[in-house]
Amino acid sequence: MKKYIYGLFVLVAVTGVLLTSGWVQEAKAGPHVSINIPLPPPPPFLFPRPPEVIIVPRSEVVIAPHPEVDVFFYGDYWWSPRGNRWFRSRNYNGPWNVVSLRYVPSQVRGVPRDYRTVYEREPRYPYEDHDRWRNQRTQERKERRGWREQRRENRDGGGRGRNND
Repeated sequence: MKKYIYGLFVLVAVTGVLLTSGWVQEAKAGPHVSINIPLPPPPPFLFPRPPEVIIVPRSEVVIAPHPEVDVFFYGDYWWSPRGNRWFRSRNYNGPWNVVSLRYVPSQVRGVPRDYRTVYEREPRYPYEDHDRWRNQRTQERKERRGWREQRRENRDGGGRGRNND
């Protein structure tokens, strides 16, 4: 019986020390209410004026180079990564919507991360000059198509010039 009383005394003493030192906290009973309200994500960036754009060579991607945010134009949408999320908009200043990575075109994801230095010597066009930079993209697309056709003809037409008598 003495062992039982000593054991109980030690248990109470240890519990008292743990409670007073903060190792064990007092259990609180009662209702707990938690409300999670999803807030819309912040826009990637608001340009103070229409941005200048750079056409990525041999691509249909257009870049709006800005030191604080990455913004690309492709397929009639503006695209912008922010953290581990991607945003998409019809206008360079939004409204921006979060999109899953699987919907971000591979051409946009394929732009080099150091594009600011890679394309720093490329000509810049004012955003308002849509026709000029869109025509530039169209011209490059035609040149690529012509280059591919010429390469195909050179590859396939190698034996056509011989006289096969």
